Amino acid sequence: MKFKALEKFLQNTISRGRLTLINSDTQRYVFGEPATDHPEVTVRFLDDNVARELLADLQLGAGEAYMDGRMVIDEGDVMELIRLIHMNQLWEKGGQIDRARPLDKVLAPIIKRVKQFNFRSRARRNTAHHYDLSRELYEHFLDEDMQYSCAYFIDSSNTLEQAQLDKKSHIAAKLALQPEHRVLDIGCGWGGMALYLHAVSGAEILGVTLSQEQLKVARERAAISGVTSRVKFELLDYRDIARFSGLKFDRIVSVGMFEHVGAPYYSEFFRHTANLMTDDGVMLLHTIGRFGEPGSTDAFTTKYIFPGGYIPALSEIFKASQKSSLIATDLETLRLHYALTLRQWYARTTASKDAIVALYDERFYRMWRFYLAGATAGFEYGDLGNYQIQFCRSRHALPICRDYMMGQEQKYGQTNVARERTGT
Repeated sequence: MKFKALEKFLQNTISRGRLTLINSDTQRYVFGEPATDHPEVTVRFLDDNVARELLADLQLGAGEAYMDGRMVIDEGDVMELIRLIHMNQLWEKGGQIDRARPLDKVLAPIIKRVKQFNFRSRARRNTAHHYDLSRELYEHFLDEDMQYSCAYFIDSSNTLEQAQLDKKSHIAAKLALQPEHRVLDIGCGWGGMALYLHAVSGAEILGVTLSQEQLKVARERAAISGVTSRVKFELLDYRDIARFSGLKFDRIVSVGMFEHVGAPYYSEFFRHTANLMTDDGVMLLHTIGRFGEPGSTDAFTTKYIFPGGYIPALSEIFKASQKSSLIATDLETLRLHYALTLRQWYARTTASKDAIVALYDERFYRMWRFYLAGATAGFEYGDLGNYQIQFCRSRHALPICRDYMMGQEQKYGQTNVARERTGT
């Protein structure tokens, strides 16, 4: 009965591209028709429970069955399987737009808030769950500067290293940095952004993270670069920065951290950052975001990848920032850049299979590939993109036209080329 229900679901879902499914009784079922640019994938279920688990929660059920080796992909790979399903369910496909059911409108916000209570202690545990994994794991699939966020592809054929360097230049240009500035990097990762911003501007940088492993690496990198007097890193929650430093910052940058704040804390985040800024301060927020209305985090991601994580809709960001009288001075939507980034991470992860299995095990490796494949599909066919939002407290803080960004970005690009040529 459960397999019949799954069969009906797949018949209604897969029309272009072909999915061949072999159940635990070795019966073969084919869904869809071959189509240009659509994958052909063959999947085998090794036990009767897989169909039931997929029906209960498609993403969690598929992820766990794949991780456990109970769902085997004989033709294609997990990226193509998830891509095939998403290609047949395009977010922007149009059609009838229905009103939300009354019960959904009431329950969805309550459920989301309960899942997003990221108290300080929980925020640290959630961060450790993901970011305190072995440094070697991240070295296997990230660029050489350990940028674990969306790159910026001026050309879709660029290397990951070039695209991440261009991302840093792009963000630095929007910050309108000066040598005398004091800059705060919230969620500094392994220190690459902070070190870059200092290198191109001479500004003083404070980077904060909740990850012990990231803090260790960032401090090591600052010491190797000989800039510890100007680039410092601390293990701090953003809510504790004012009490710790007592400083105001001319510029604040936050890249890939807002997704971990939790929806109930958005207003608090902007209140703290606004209070940390000088009167003519500027903040650049780089975050994954939803194109449509507020949603919820899927069960697989919450359980295995980012506990406490949530992807905001643009409306949620602006509603929260307005309470702190922050002016949104610039917004850029990066629609496909993270998909390009994730494809390179996925390819590097696949190429590093033996090393990752040696670090952890086969199940972890499959989990990581499922996570990257699912995220890629979300950015290629789902409702996910990236937002870069520039905020300031005063309407006079920046030039009235955005041309200065392009000029600075070109300057930083030339600086990057010069560094590569000289090896500095």
